[in-house]
Parts: sequence; C-alpha cells; structure tokens
Amino acid sequence: MTLIYGCMGLGGDWSDSQLTQDDVEAAERAVQAALEIGISWFDQADIYRAGKSEEALGKVLQRNPGLRDRISIQTKCGIRLGEHGLEVYYDLSKRAILERVEGSLRRLGTDRVEILLLHRPDPLLEPEEIAAAFGELNVAGKVGSLGVSNMSGAQMAFLQRVLDTPLVVNQLEMSLLKRDWIESGVLVNHPDSVSVGFPHGTIEYCRTHQVRLQAWGALAQGIYSGAPARGHSPAAEATAALAASMAREKGTTAEAIVLGWLMRHPAGIEPVIGSTNPVRIRACQDAEVQAAAMTNVEWYALYLAARGTKVP
Repeated sequence: MTLIYGCMGLGGDWSDSQLTQDDVEAAERAVQAALEIGISWFDQADIYRAGKSEEALGKVLQRNPGLRDRISIQTKCGIRLGEHGLEVYYDLSKRAILERVEGSLRRLGTDRVEILLLHRPDPLLEPEEIAAAFGELNVAGKVGSLGVSNMSGAQMAFLQRVLDTPLVVNQLEMSLLKRDWIESGVLVNHPDSVSVGFPHGTIEYCRTHQVRLQAWGALAQGIYSGAPARGHSPAAEATAALAASMAREKGTTAEAIVLGWLMRHPAGIEPVIGSTNPVRIRACQDAEVQAAAMTNVEWYALYLAARGTKVP
C-alpha cells in the first residue's frame, strides 16, 4: 500500500493563462510536503489546470536536480476540454493518445512517465488502437505501463484481451463518502441494489488480476476531517465526530483515520491526496500505520456511521 500525491490542484486556475512564479512556488511547497511524508508517486493528467499542473510539476523538477529519479509519475489522457465547440468530449484514438503524451512529456520536462492512465471510457474507443499507441510509446521508452481510470471490470477485460502487457492500475472515486464500490457488494440480493450505480465485480476483477486500485477523492473534500460542517448530513457529522474521537484516542489525525479506513480494505487501496495545503498533506502521514492497526469493528463503525443506517 502507498499514498499518492494528486497534482490536480497545482498550477493556478483552470484558464489558459500562463503559469506564474507564485504557482510554481506553491507547487514546490506541496511537493516537498508530500516527499516529507514518504510519498514518491505523483498523479497527473493532461487537462489539469489546462496543462499548467504538469508544467508546474515540471518546473519543480527543474528546481530540484535529481528529484525526477527519486519519484514516479503517472499521467492521464482521453478527456478533451473546450475543443471544436464542445465543452467536453472523450478521445482515445491512437492519434490522440500519441499527441497528448508528447504534450505531457514536454510540460513535465521529462522523457518518460511510469504509467499512462486512460482517463475515462470513450464509447468510440477501439482496443486495437489503444494497444498500438501504447506499444509505440512503450518501445520508445516514453511510457512504462498502461492503466485506466473510472472503468469497470468488464471494460478492462474488453481492453485487456488485445494488450500484450497487463493493465496495472484502475483509479476510481472511493472514500467514506463515496461508498458505491462497497455497496455494490453488500447489497447483492437486496432490493436496494438498484440504487447503486457502481459496476458490480470491478473490485473483484482488479483483485483477481493484481490491478492496483487507486482512490481519487479519498479525503472527500475534508468532510470528515475538519471541513466546515454547514450543510452536512447528520451521518456526515456523526462520522466526522467518530473520526476525530478515534484520532484523539490513537494520537493521530482525522485524515489518517479516514485514509486508513480505505487502506484497511484487503484490496490494498492507494489513496490519492489532492490537497495543496502542506499542513493537510503532512496530516496524512500516519495513514498506513492506522490502516494496519484498525480492527474490523473500528472499520465497520466508520462505515456504518457514514452509511447512516445498518447493513441488511
């Protein structure tokens, strides 16, 4: 298990404006905080901050000689924003993948990324085109491995059949707040299962095929670890109180408890921390220790508090 630093917040705003010196310095503070707590994996995407997030990380690497060889970088492609009169559309064609990876490498100032993730499923994707694009990038040493984000087990199996190497990652939204990935299993043979949109069997597919599960949105915007409580549901308030109580008892932080809950799951989930606040990043340091120490009863106490009702 490991913590991953999610770089979506680096690079200023989401406009096409230029990266500023303040943006770079803020990115460096966040990256240094992540390094201080032992994080060595950094998660990017070509669309984050209109490309400025990758550029900001690239500038941080320039300012810190030798850092690139001490960290691993993954980036994503497949979402196109504000192009051809469309607000958003997906594009996993071979041409688009090759083009987008070149842009990412240029902004990052590096010659390779360890993993390329396909950001979202494209209804028009052709698995053979993806295999061809990845093959070219891999042979050229530009991409080490291929993964996906927001895909079901069935979609992964459909893609895997034409790949010569295994998909290594599936990044999904998973947290104490976003619990569909658990509910899809808990509610098997129960009428409430129709209300769960998560594709059943995806977690099992990843565990069966040794695919790393990464959780984006892992801290749920701080709803259980100090975010202002205005407008939160009674279940969210009760869960925040429980996480705070457990943190006090264990001499740790609410962030470590919330992330430890995810990491306690036997799938070996790797939380992606998206905060740009160095203090909050450092607050996550104890997560793996808390995961290892968390009992089944403690895990269920947090789950049932967040659920707001008993299991069937």
